[in-house]
Amino acid sequence: MSNFVVAFSLVMYLGTGDARRAIDTNLQFYNVDDCNYFASRLAKRYGNYSHIDFIDPRDRVTTYCIPKAYDPSLVEIF
Repeated sequence: MSNFVVAFSLVMYLGTGDARRAIDTNLQFYNVDDCNYFASRLAKRYGNYSHIDFIDPRDRVTTYCIPKAYDPSLVEIF
């Protein structure tokens, strides 16, 4: 029998509305604070934008962490 643990999976979406699509990050963390740190860093934008309204909606990123049960012998957890 496998020993499952609860870890936090980083979920990322690119775009908004009908153009929104999930991006598989394949990143799982034991600590929610670590997960949230990377979620925050991945959602940051760099460029010549003085305001978020200038970012094309297709390029907007949403990230968050969800708890999920994993078998650590099958999935790498950071």
